[in-house]
Amino acid sequence: MAFVPNWKEDNSELLVKAILQLEDEEDVYRFLDDLCTITEIKSMAQRMHVAKMLYEEATYNVIASETGASTATISRVNRCLNYGAEGYQRVLKKLEKQKKESDHEK
Repeated sequence: MAFVPNWKEDNSELLVKAILQLEDEEDVYRFLDDLCTITEIKSMAQRMHVAKMLYEEATYNVIASETGASTATISRVNRCLNYGAEGYQRVLKKLEKQKKESDHEK
């Protein structure tokens, strides 16, 4: 069965379809620059960094020190990482696989 988020509506479907059209890093940077405020982008980037560190089993203190994230943010990301929709898990596993393949080619 396909995942259906509780926030799905016509506008969100358009957003998802737009994201799927992005072909490379430059497309993503340009789209995010137009779509989000700098603060929103920095917040999303921070949460992704927190998720990566949690995935790698870093402690809250190390994560807070390195990312500047509050313990509330770290806890929320941890909850999503462990009990969420598996979005972080899927992306982090793909990034890990990509890194291993890249390291193997060297």
